[in-house]
Amino acid sequence: MKNFFKNPLRRWAWLFMGPVVAAFAIGFVWPFIQGIWLSLCKFRLISDAKFIGFGNYAQALTDPSFMHSFWYTALFAVVSLVLINVLAFAVALALTSGIKGSNLYRTVFFMPNLIGGIVLGYIWSMIFDGILSRYGTSILMETKYGFWGLIILMCWQQIGYMMIIYIAGLQAVPGDMLEAAKIDGANKWQTLFKVTIPNVMPSITICTFLGLTNGFKLFDQNLALTAGQPFIIQPDGSTIKTTEMLALNIYNTFYGSNSASQGVAQAKAVLFFILVAGLGLAQLAYTRKREVQQ
Repeated sequence: MKNFFKNPLRRWAWLFMGPVVAAFAIGFVWPFIQGIWLSLCKFRLISDAKFIGFGNYAQALTDPSFMHSFWYTALFAVVSLVLINVLAFAVALALTSGIKGSNLYRTVFFMPNLIGGIVLGYIWSMIFDGILSRYGTSILMETKYGFWGLIILMCWQQIGYMMIIYIAGLQAVPGDMLEAAKIDGANKWQTLFKVTIPNVMPSITICTFLGLTNGFKLFDQNLALTAGQPFIIQPDGSTIKTTEMLALNIYNTFYGSNSASQGVAQAKAVLFFILVAGLGLAQLAYTRKREVQQ
């Protein structure tokens, strides 16, 4: 302990870390704990919360719209994850092969990531409807159009961002390993799969994590592009929004007309956090084992 305080860097570390830790506790830890508590309550306002146990979770898990949103979001996350990462890696590979104007192309590909999700949703909604109107339909009229519209939007926005990460990884591949593979007679495909990709695994880990979590957390683009439409009317009179993803389903549940909807929405939010955190940690553990130590 004496040695700890003798070091001036450690002695004053709390002064610099204190505000950050306090802000993290106030802005994240306390609201998170309060959110778990509210998921076990029935409430309209936080001040009138009444404990009801796990009733909200039971109601959330038996909600057909929530389960539909889960499977719809899972399919979207898998498809977008594969397409975004494959295309981003291909673009990064092309832009690190020495082509002219590569810096300009990098800027052009990255620019869509600077546009907000709500704006992108409205822009692409007009583009899709302009095309589909020629065939007498709309992106809001068929589920398949809404799904692939979201996929195209996400690819257009995210490929440039993932490309930058892959470019950094490709530039870090040891040149002597590539030269050794060439001397040994390896062709381009063998070099790619046996040398390049194993050395780019740290970038693949990051991009896979971002793609997976972004796919599940998507909200603003979903709200602006389709808002969950079209609808399916259930036999009991309830509706299922066929292009509604998990985050939008939680939002719509919280602001629903049901007096008990806030507690159910909070339970859905906790389940949503557990799902995304669990998938993210599992993916990180899986891909990190395959990283090559240089």
